Amino acid sequence: MQPSLRTKRKINWRENGFAYALLLPSLLFLGLFTFYPIIKSMYWSLYSSDFTDKTFVGLDNYMHVFQDDIFLKVLRNNVLIAIGTVPVSILLAMYVAIWVNNKLRGTGLLRALFFYPTVIPMIAIANIWLFIYTPSYGLLDKFLGVFGIPTQHWLGDPHWVLFSMMVMVIWKEAGFFMIFYLAGLQNLPKEVYEAAEMEGARPLQTFRNLTFPLLMPTTLFVMVIATTNSFKLVDHLYIMTKGGPNNASNVLLYHIYETAFSFWDMGKASVLTVVLLVILLSISIFNYAYLDKRIHY
Repeated sequence: MQPSLRTKRKINWRENGFAYALLLPSLLFLGLFTFYPIIKSMYWSLYSSDFTDKTFVGLDNYMHVFQDDIFLKVLRNNVLIAIGTVPVSILLAMYVAIWVNNKLRGTGLLRALFFYPTVIPMIAIANIWLFIYTPSYGLLDKFLGVFGIPTQHWLGDPHWVLFSMMVMVIWKEAGFFMIFYLAGLQNLPKEVYEAAEMEGARPLQTFRNLTFPLLMPTTLFVMVIATTNSFKLVDHLYIMTKGGPNNASNVLLYHIYETAFSFWDMGKASVLTVVLLVILLSISIFNYAYLDKRIHY
């Protein structure tokens, strides 16, 4: 005898209620530490406030921010970092993953060495690279001095500081992305590669026609993570440059920190936070709504 509709609804309510009860702690943390700060930032962005005086100004804060030369320079720096680090990190991670995926002696050690920068805190990495970039007696200048290349002030020259930051970010991120590509490679069908080998396909042809297309789902995921990370990396700036010289290495998240906790302009900081959220949300929507439809799983 089949259960009645009322009994089915009762069973579904119990199952759904138990599921929501299990999700409740995560939903509470998500609401408390994600959705509430977003709503609060949008609210504060409409006010001119320094914690002592709060005045409603509407969209004036947004107009002032988008007319601010420092904001435009910081946003340009962030875009350049994303353009300079994301493709290079992805390509380097893919190359290293293919290399260490082969059955070679010492492969486990190589994987650990490439992944090791990922587990080091960003503050420690900043101090390491601060020593590498130190003029005259830093490791980089000592190495370049062997070839007669003159000393450079890597972190003090506006022309070099952003490039120096990009190199450090690539070194930090490539090993992390390598793990995802390594997992993707190990799940690819071996029969396809055996058929390609029997047909006499060369390694470059195999990569272009098989490996790269089959890794596109992994590449999409890594691209989202890499792009959002390029707008969220900020710890190293506090140790290495504090956004200098003349905001040449400043990025949006550090600019938000300075505006909020150095200048105490909470209205402007809230506007900058909203702008950052819109950028990250737009990147995710573009990747998953546009690029995802052009990928074969």
